[in-house]
Amino acid sequence: MGFIRYVLIGFLLSLHVCACKNQGSSTKQDTVSVHSQTKFPFPEIPATLTEPEARKSYLLTHYWEQFDFADTTLVNNRDVTEQGFVNFIALLADGTTPEELTRESLENWCAGFVGKEHARKVLTQTADDYLFNPNSPFYNEGLYGMYLEALLGKLPQTDAMRSAYRFKLELVRRNNVGDKATDFTYYQPDGTRRTLATTPVKNDRLLLMFYDPECESCHEVLLQMVADTALAEAVRAGKLSVLTVYTEGNDAAWRKALPDMPKGWTVGTDHEAVKTGALYDLKAMPSLYLLDGQKTVLLKDAAYEKIRATLAL
Repeated sequence: MGFIRYVLIGFLLSLHVCACKNQGSSTKQDTVSVHSQTKFPFPEIPATLTEPEARKSYLLTHYWEQFDFADTTLVNNRDVTEQGFVNFIALLADGTTPEELTRESLENWCAGFVGKEHARKVLTQTADDYLFNPNSPFYNEGLYGMYLEALLGKLPQTDAMRSAYRFKLELVRRNNVGDKATDFTYYQPDGTRRTLATTPVKNDRLLLMFYDPECESCHEVLLQMVADTALAEAVRAGKLSVLTVYTEGNDAAWRKALPDMPKGWTVGTDHEAVKTGALYDLKAMPSLYLLDGQKTVLLKDAAYEKIRATLAL
């Protein structure tokens, strides 16, 4: 998926102030007709609002008001709709937007498309692609969770998709940084049954990896970890523990790959308990967590490079 680049926020805010001064007498319909086929129909920020915080608050609160969610041609125009969405989430996630304003802005956005079948299909997919895809430069589970809460707040109680959105929200809320990692049972190659909670941890650090040796990306990360002499030395010296858990149901495939696993690692299979119970979000594999000795999450679903840097290997 190709991700659209977002407009610089400072330029975006300045643009709206100028537009307001130049188009002060334009009606909502005029603005839509001018911009619907060429660029996103941003709201006009009143000239009386001069402080950056006030301009930003107005922009986010009214961001989607002039966007016609019923216009399928407009909705399908990625240069307008998708670029507009990217600018929207960039503003929401810039680190300065208050949570209350973020939630209000998301609620206003969801209210605009929930009753428009095509727009809802396109925009919910767009939110998934940008905020929930770990390969997206805009990946943001916190913002994605707030979006799901806003969406659920606007959907009718009888909506057929409520349970699916609720499931996603519950998944996003699990195993976040600072939470106690969800316990599960796994089995070692000799059949020994063990739980995450009872897994011994050296030096208060546990690298937990959910993987599938038949998964190409898993294989690449495993090769990287196996070749990492600093990691091997840290494990040998008792500076951390490594637990790898096979989450698929092919016992033969798991056992075939066992000889490739480094000495000193704890290797197990959960007999698909994590996946079928949705105990962890395994939307992308491998999925790596850094835990402390009490199994509190320090890093969630992080890249190996980030875990390595945190451990100062």
